[in-house]
Amino acid sequence: MAAIPILRLNTAFSDRMHETPPKSCKENNFNTYDDKVSDALNVPYDYTSVMHYSKTAFRNGTEPTIVTRIPDFMDVIGQRMDFSDSDLLKLNRLYNCSSSLSFMDSCNFELENVCGMIQGSGDSADWQRLSRVPGGPESDHSNMGQCAGAGFFMHFDSSAVNAGATAMLESRTLYPKRGFQCLQFFLYNSGGAGDQLNIYIREYSAGAPNGTVVLVEEIKDIPTGSWQLYHVTLKVTNKFRVVFGGVRGAGASLGGLSIDDINLSETRCPHHIWRIRNVTQLIGSPDGTLYSPPFYSPKGYAFQISLFLSHATNAGIYFHLISGANDDQLEWPCPWQQATMTLLDQNPDIRRRMSNQRSVTTDPLLSTDDDGKSYFWDRPSKVGEVAFFPNGTQFRRGPGSGTSAFITHERLKSRDFIKGDDVYILLTVEDISHLNTTSPQPVPTAGIPITSTTTARTTTARIPDLCVKFTCENDGICTVQDGKAECRCPSGEDWWYMGERCEKRGSTRDTIIIAVSSTAAVFGAMLVVTLVSVYCTRRRYRQKTGSNAADVPVENASSPSNQQQRSLAVPRAQGSCEQPAVRPLCSSDGRPSGEGTSDRCRGRVWCELSAPVLGSYPIREACPSQGFCACRPLPLTWPPV
Repeated sequence: MAAIPILRLNTAFSDRMHETPPKSCKENNFNTYDDKVSDALNVPYDYTSVMHYSKTAFRNGTEPTIVTRIPDFMDVIGQRMDFSDSDLLKLNRLYNCSSSLSFMDSCNFELENVCGMIQGSGDSADWQRLSRVPGGPESDHSNMGQCAGAGFFMHFDSSAVNAGATAMLESRTLYPKRGFQCLQFFLYNSGGAGDQLNIYIREYSAGAPNGTVVLVEEIKDIPTGSWQLYHVTLKVTNKFRVVFGGVRGAGASLGGLSIDDINLSETRCPHHIWRIRNVTQLIGSPDGTLYSPPFYSPKGYAFQISLFLSHATNAGIYFHLISGANDDQLEWPCPWQQATMTLLDQNPDIRRRMSNQRSVTTDPLLSTDDDGKSYFWDRPSKVGEVAFFPNGTQFRRGPGSGTSAFITHERLKSRDFIKGDDVYILLTVEDISHLNTTSPQPVPTAGIPITSTTTARTTTARIPDLCVKFTCENDGICTVQDGKAECRCPSGEDWWYMGERCEKRGSTRDTIIIAVSSTAAVFGAMLVVTLVSVYCTRRRYRQKTGSNAADVPVENASSPSNQQQRSLAVPRAQGSCEQPAVRPLCSSDGRPSGEGTSDRCRGRVWCELSAPVLGSYPIREACPSQGFCACRPLPLTWPPV
């Protein structure tokens, strides 16, 4: 069994050490370690860990040796009742009992340790953990005020500082595996229109042990009065921290910026977000037919999503290509673009979400008529219908592809699909044409010229034709792989050719016949062996029985001596006996009725038991050490085992 390693505690960012000097020779217990020695296993600092020292550990005096940065945990540290949740999580991760390829962090600020986050240095204000702000928000996004005594978020009060003031909040240290990440969070603006949130990355490297801060994105023009969903794409390969930087803008401010429900995963961020407000009143309503704003895919195709909530029981969703600014430069019919539409489950923890998803792929060969002259995904100006945006702008909307049973109204109202009467649909359009390509059919060639161009000169070489002397049978094709000729053999649905030169043919039928024949042959062989063994065994016992019966003298059952005894046993000693063995008499119950002695006779004797009903049965019985012979009735089976 592997030894359980010590879970070292890195307290550099959480506790102040040595309020009073510890006892002599105990200072080593307060050493701090970096992540090259101590691995936090991507778990926040844990005040409730069973491994944490108490506030008076190794005390030398009356004052505490450890003072927590958050006073509420002063009497919590040092508990020895049980493993904390984070202790168990660390152990599971340490021994690979549970793992996630994409999850990195999730925080809803319900715990006082704020998920291991720290206030940045060099700023002019701090973020505060609050449950409500007079100017808004009235509640957090996680619980929406539904849980008394719960529901917290981090707030930067821009009304209390001057324009240009900043507040930096840094996440705990994170360790990427994939090199790409998606940061998702909810943001509430109750301050001025000029307030903004900057997202930074503090990336650590050998040349920058304190980290290099890089601006990733500036979020400006934040709507006021409601929680908004945001995604930020990161591309980090070294250990890092995410930094949320609030900036006080010009103009009046009555509140500030608030963040909640932060999730970080090593996945791709969606390309677009469609937010639908006041959705409850649209479910089952005749006005429940909705169209999204126009969006553009990375390839430049313009598209739109339609959502139908007017049905009595189900909601339908469809993907449409629409006329856009790039149509003259694009390929039509639209080839192999995969659109993914995701109805977001707004659970605060990304690991507990059960979002609803539907994907549509634009097949350029999909036609809308029997003649194949009209294509479903052709240019919207050719196959689309006239439509208008809310501002009155005219455009063309192509036919939609999707499902009328995307989600039931009952399920839509369950879980956290609707929160604050809002729903979010995440949209991604990816080019998957590379998945539809296959390697070209190889054709044998004779000496293909290869041209290599360098800055110095251009050279031409020829590959020797290795297939000239290498013939493939049964229509196989010769190819050159790694400088060696080999055959690619033809195959069908239930047949194939194989072998070095495609000389062997196989099929599903032949495989089944061979398997059945082999099974039958093995069964037949086992049956023959069994029958022969039984026959030989029976024959051998019959021969022994006949031989033994011939050697036993038969007495007249009506003789005077037999009239006095029910049975007479005549022993016949095997081996050399100086004196003949005495004949002991056997009674009807098989016990000796007479005694005989022979000191030198220790071999086997033969007894014959005469019974009025059973007849005469030879019995082979070994003489005991005294030379007695005891006869007993035979079982009804013969020969005896």
